[in-house]
Amino acid sequence: MEASWEASVTDSINTIYLLFSAYLVFVMQLGFAMLCAGSVQAKNAMNIMLTNVVDAVVGSISYYLFGFAFAFGDGSGSNPFIGTSFFALKDIPSSTYDYSYFLYQWAFAIAVAGITSGSIAERTQFSAYLVFSFFLTGFVYPIVAHWVWSSSGWLSPSSSDLLFGSGAIDFAGSGVVHLVGGIAGLWGSLIEGPRAGRFDAFGKPVLMRGHNATLVVLGTFLLWFGWFGFNPGSFDKILVSYPTTSDQGNWTAIGRTAVTTTLAGSTAGLVTLFGRRLLVGHWDALDVCNGLLGGFVAITSGCSVVDPWAAIICGFVSAWVLIGLNIVALKLRFDDPLEATQLHGGCGAWGLIFTGLFAKEEFVIQAYDSGESGVSRPYGLFMGGGWALLGAQVVEVLAIVGWVSATMGPLFYALHKLNILRISVEEELAGLDISSHGGYAYTGHAEESRPRFYADYVRLQDQS
Repeated sequence: MEASWEASVTDSINTIYLLFSAYLVFVMQLGFAMLCAGSVQAKNAMNIMLTNVVDAVVGSISYYLFGFAFAFGDGSGSNPFIGTSFFALKDIPSSTYDYSYFLYQWAFAIAVAGITSGSIAERTQFSAYLVFSFFLTGFVYPIVAHWVWSSSGWLSPSSSDLLFGSGAIDFAGSGVVHLVGGIAGLWGSLIEGPRAGRFDAFGKPVLMRGHNATLVVLGTFLLWFGWFGFNPGSFDKILVSYPTTSDQGNWTAIGRTAVTTTLAGSTAGLVTLFGRRLLVGHWDALDVCNGLLGGFVAITSGCSVVDPWAAIICGFVSAWVLIGLNIVALKLRFDDPLEATQLHGGCGAWGLIFTGLFAKEEFVIQAYDSGESGVSRPYGLFMGGGWALLGAQVVEVLAIVGWVSATMGPLFYALHKLNILRISVEEELAGLDISSHGGYAYTGHAEESRPRFYADYVRLQDQS
């Protein structure tokens, strides 16, 4: 009876911890909304807020109907490449995955769509958001999640048949979440092309700053807060007793994961602050916010398996990855209003490589073998662990880039050919709020502050 009571208490605490983490991750949707709203022009604020809401509500239905089963289904149709399909909560036994786990994974899924939405902001038809959000959260992202996070996935570090004897370590999703969203955004941005006026006739970039720095900073802090559910929360069971100790368990690794997350983000923000100061000649809060988020993205893969000092290295490099990719993007005339491709794609890829270099064997065993004694696993190359883990990490990067390109690229191209992807130039110049949503986000948006193209847009509408 006593043992049964203890088991019940343990299950209750684990469930409460998982649900609390899910709520934190969901708060990141508010962070995305604020960050996106502040980063776009005022004439598109209503549109970008609506797309963030759509990512959540459409993602809920598609992930319930298809996504969760594709990711974690373990029925007769399950294999290393795809889980059981259709109607997730019907096909997955409650004894294996309960509703709490579904909610936590759903919060991750809708974050992916939010990343991609930022890449194609300010020039995309609303109907296109509905299509790609459903497809991304219901099919594309869940397949990658199955590869890495399902015990039957071919890249999983918990599989019975480990790739290179290691499996790929992507603890909270530098690749599964961020790289997926970044590559999807890359194809959307490439196929749509730059925003009107982003580059002049000579190909030189024209500054198009977001309209509200306050919202950007607010969104950044909300995302930072949510990341404490994103990374430490990926220990879905807080109460796990390690067999050879009485004072260690997942709770010790959870604290370390929160610290490595904080240090990587803070270092990246600091390096971006001074790096951009050297490049542009002034301090820029918005650049620092993106640098901070880039550090969080990068550490998300290895947050549970690296030392705090290694997290500082992770953040330092991620800042330069972001700065470098932004410079390259401008030279190639690539336009991503939120820098989502560079931030989530570039820093996400770096995070996977970083884990292959700096993962510590003791922490790998803690995270994936519950501290079991006598276990030996491949770990970081720079830590003396050989090439196996790094090889698996590189394979994950290549597999994600290939899969997302093969699915989202054709989808965006089809939407483009059907003329339901990009809005007209007249609508874009007038602003999506007035052309698609009936009015501006700010009721005090006076006539004289509207775009100078507004009168021409109204005239064209009258003629049509």
